[in-house]
Amino acid sequence: MSAGSGTRAIVAALAANAGIAVAKFVGFLITGSSSMLAESVHSLADTSNQGLLLLGKKRASREATLEHPFGYGRDRYFYSFVVALLLFTLGAAFSLYEGVHKIAEPHPIESPAVGLVILAVAAALEAFSFRTAIVESRPLKGSQSWWRFIHRSKEPELPVVLLEDFGALVGLLLALIGIGLAVITGDPVWDGIGTVAIGVLLGAIATILILEMKSLLIGEGAAPVTLGEITTALTGGPVQRVIHIRTQYLSPDELLVAAKIALAPGMQLRDVAKAIDEAELRVRTAVPAARIIYLEPDLDRTPTAT
Repeated sequence: MSAGSGTRAIVAALAANAGIAVAKFVGFLITGSSSMLAESVHSLADTSNQGLLLLGKKRASREATLEHPFGYGRDRYFYSFVVALLLFTLGAAFSLYEGVHKIAEPHPIESPAVGLVILAVAAALEAFSFRTAIVESRPLKGSQSWWRFIHRSKEPELPVVLLEDFGALVGLLLALIGIGLAVITGDPVWDGIGTVAIGVLLGAIATILILEMKSLLIGEGAAPVTLGEITTALTGGPVQRVIHIRTQYLSPDELLVAAKIALAPGMQLRDVAKAIDEAELRVRTAVPAARIIYLEPDLDRTPTAT
């Protein structure tokens, strides 16, 4: 994925959530709805999260140093992990607290029509942001399911924005239901129940993101299909087979490949160096993300069948 496409999705989400957060908070001041307050904090958290994603992309572009010889690509994973933590603490925990408080001490909703209009407008803006993320994700998603894309993607930003926007749309629906039932029944407890439901939703999404970003942060290897392409590309000419191989993503677009390869016996040093250079070229052609490659030549000591 190009840096620009990911950035467009983040900026679209940031602009939408910033405006939505202000509108929802004004709606809370008018209506006193806890669902509206929970959604205000949710949008504020999302706005902060998109800012962190942009910061992560910027810091990841720094040049490698002696202290960090493989560069700073994992900053994108780190800041995405921080985003998941913020969504859990600032979004889910606050919503649960506010919802329980409203259930224990219900207060009537004032000017509910204002709140419903603001939530409807917010839903339209969130839908625009969600559509942008979907459009930007489709080239990477390919034929796999959306859940598989989120689980397998090495690009942290788009899965984060997709899940945030999806959660925001469902959260708005829950807020609409909570306020609507509170108005229809005359019982403001429904507003608190809607707020708790928003907290549970955000907690579930945050947990998924925490687990996915943690896996990327500690280091993931190439997918089986990509690993097969690398192994196939390594084999050829004097390279008889791959004895063993290890891979790890240093950033979404930079894959480290380390392998021990079996070469034909009796080769001269010049021929060994040439065989390694050719193998590296084949791998980089097949898998452009494989930018850092270390190959160790060895003899094939596999016992022959008798």
